[in-house]
Amino acid sequence: MSEKAMRRVAILGGNRIPFCRVGTHYKKASNQDMATAALQGLVERCNIKGERLGDVSLGAVTKHSRDWNLARESVLGTDLNPETPGFDLTRACGTSLEAANLIGNKIATGQIEAGIAAGTDTASDVPVTVNEGFRDVLMQARFARSGGERFKALLKLRPRHLKPSFPGVSEPRTGMGMGQHCELMAQEWELTQSEQDELALASHKKAAKAWEEGFFDGLVTPFRNADKDNNVRPDSSLEKMATLKPAFDRKSGKGTLTAANSTPLTDGAAAVLLGSEEWAKEKGLTPMAYLKDVESAAVDFVQGEGLLMAPAFAVPRLLKRNGLSLQDFDYYEIHEAFAAQVLCTLKAWESEDFCRNKLGLDKAMGSIDRDKLNVKGGSVALGHPFAATGARVLASAAKLLEEKGSGRVLISVCTAGGMGVTAIVER
Repeated sequence: MSEKAMRRVAILGGNRIPFCRVGTHYKKASNQDMATAALQGLVERCNIKGERLGDVSLGAVTKHSRDWNLARESVLGTDLNPETPGFDLTRACGTSLEAANLIGNKIATGQIEAGIAAGTDTASDVPVTVNEGFRDVLMQARFARSGGERFKALLKLRPRHLKPSFPGVSEPRTGMGMGQHCELMAQEWELTQSEQDELALASHKKAAKAWEEGFFDGLVTPFRNADKDNNVRPDSSLEKMATLKPAFDRKSGKGTLTAANSTPLTDGAAAVLLGSEEWAKEKGLTPMAYLKDVESAAVDFVQGEGLLMAPAFAVPRLLKRNGLSLQDFDYYEIHEAFAAQVLCTLKAWESEDFCRNKLGLDKAMGSIDRDKLNVKGGSVALGHPFAATGARVLASAAKLLEEKGSGRVLISVCTAGGMGVTAIVER
């Protein structure tokens, strides 16, 4: 590669379809259906029909085997030039933000001029598969050398072989679900249900206000009779939320995570167009903001660290590299996998003990202005189609800065597997 100065990575547009609760508008939609709709909406919004982009990175967490080339197939369903390549990527809930990192790096180094980062996920069209016993019998029959051998193999089928296998929802190394892990975090940081409910209710009210004020009008394309996110509940109340029982720890009496302060199972897709400033000018596109830097991290949750605490470790590394403090931001977009995850992260940064002993800092990172947190609503309200959330957050962050005219946004997304992806967006 020739030596060149690193180029700024412009965020040129974002688009998603409405995020909808499992089993509603998109119960018959595949990952490819949703991804194609989000991409096509972005193509139309940015007027790039017929363009040959440098690359498209798109992923999904819950995939059928038919989706082995999901990114490329989704691209071929749009009005982009069919010579535009695409590749699949998965980093759990941080998938599309990591995709933006990879596409952004290609742009920054001059490998490509423009590309799209996207994510899609379904909780409705999940891959229900045959179990291992059934698969073994079928494979024996498939490779049998004669009809007799094939028939003999099929005679091995038993009723127990017909039990289907559903997608895993637990961490393979602990056998615990994400909600169960987050319950342990909430107990470690001594969170109450009421403070989680307060954050969740604020998320709903801010999301509803954002829709009413038209903030999402330039970011969302209607799909399958849905024209807005269908999980937003601004008419709820703390009194109603307090009546809900724990969703993940029903026995110990310590459970505080409920259906109201956790993200719902959601279907949806989102995409972001990134490009060099030169390419943007050539295409008549005005940068909304710039993707400044990205940092990923992982924690040893098997040995007791909180499963969703990785962003708490990633952010200080990101800030140090960029010479910034936690308070040097106009907005904070922290993914609300659970209200508890956000609160645990904020408490960790406020804790001198955590910052000294876990992060190696001289003092606590301090608190943030809560009025700057998820100002247009977060995942608890808007929904969380796993791989799509990063692109949703990135596009919203860019629009916030576009409307303000300047500033910075800190993005934080926790993921399964004890990982996290964080980013700085500026204008």
